Amino acid sequence: MNYEKLAGDILAFIGGKDNIISVAHCATRLRLVLKDVSAEVVNKAELESLTEVKGAFYTSGQYQIILGQGIVNKVYEEFVKFDGIKATTESEIKNDAIKKLNPVQKLARTLSNIFVPIIPAIVASGLLMGLLGMGSRFEWFNSESDTFALLDMFSNAAFVFLPVIVAFSAAREFGANPYLAATLGGILIHPALQNAWTVGGGISGFFKIGPLSIAKLGYQGTVLPILIAVWVMGIIEKNVRKVVPNVLDIILTPFITILSSGLISLFIIGPLGRLVGTGISSMLGLVLGKGGIIAGLGFGGLYSSIVITGVHHSFHAFEAEMIKNLGGNYLLPIWAMSNVAQGGAAMGAFFKTKNSKIKAIALPASLSCLLGITEAAIFGVNLRLVKPFIGAAIGGALGGAFVVFMKVYMTGVGVTGIPGIAIVANGSLLYYMIGMIIAFGGAFISTWILGVKESE
Repeated sequence: MNYEKLAGDILAFIGGKDNIISVAHCATRLRLVLKDVSAEVVNKAELESLTEVKGAFYTSGQYQIILGQGIVNKVYEEFVKFDGIKATTESEIKNDAIKKLNPVQKLARTLSNIFVPIIPAIVASGLLMGLLGMGSRFEWFNSESDTFALLDMFSNAAFVFLPVIVAFSAAREFGANPYLAATLGGILIHPALQNAWTVGGGISGFFKIGPLSIAKLGYQGTVLPILIAVWVMGIIEKNVRKVVPNVLDIILTPFITILSSGLISLFIIGPLGRLVGTGISSMLGLVLGKGGIIAGLGFGGLYSSIVITGVHHSFHAFEAEMIKNLGGNYLLPIWAMSNVAQGGAAMGAFFKTKNSKIKAIALPASLSCLLGITEAAIFGVNLRLVKPFIGAAIGGALGGAFVVFMKVYMTGVGVTGIPGIAIVANGSLLYYMIGMIIAFGGAFISTWILGVKESE
């Protein structure tokens, strides 16, 4: 393969080097921040006609070209050899991309940057929790044993200490000291505070400082309070550092920052954050409860369109609050149906298209959707051909309506498709699997009926 020629062709179809602000790459995609992404400058059709290009799309301020593992590294190396193009890290290109976003997109990107890095910890705990639940349900092992108790402790650790994990990640996004942030998260879940999950039995005590009184209540498993607290802590830390002499900085700055942000968090941010978080999760629960099938149709049908914008990563915050306040994640099963539906649509496209390049992408992309990985299906096949994407929306809507009607919920976040079986709540497993069949089959049939025009 001539990587130099491929890099030159890509460069020509995106408007030349004068249209590039910065370029970087991840494991599979070439990521570019362009001055102009209009159709007059970027020739998407010619770009996607290249055999090695599996798809191209614009999202969150970046124009991303899917090349695949191994290829993208070699193309990038040739790309940066062209005069006037400077090698850029992923971090730097994200900063360039953020400048091109509107306020809503910037908020979504911020939440995404905070929560995406901690998903592995939550997924690991959620999967173990799901496996323990299945093992107990089918009597694979004794749920009263010490082994079960030990593994149960492993499974809920990420949720018990979630404020500390979120605080550390948020500090890096807000430019605060991550270790001070982790300490602040520890304050909010300190053993001296009443466990947040036992508050239903009544508040056990209060801190009384002069005229002020605050409940001795912890924030285990919560998200919004610590997010706001770390943001405020970052502001305090930066301003304190401006006035404290350098010789005393290492002593006074941490002391003043933790003391002031800790008090503000316990007396103001915590109670307000809890109120907002409970309100959001209750509102979502009400929409799903009262809206029923209609809500499932809407959420399931629209989710993939939201994925294109990148806003979906910000949902993890609301899902975590829902688990904390409502006892389960009622949104994730809907997202799972939408993801599986993309696989059904890609499978439909595989059988309907005569384009060998599309076929080569569609089959493996379809199967990957069953594992919760939808990127190749969405950007490489369905969105590219338009009608399969509509078919996927129909399948996602049907599957979403079914799981909402059957009140399916999950115990964690981040895992969909077949792996999501491990975190489906007791009593919901059969309905979850039926929902996947409905979503996949509905998308396949819809795509088959809608057809695929080769000219697209």
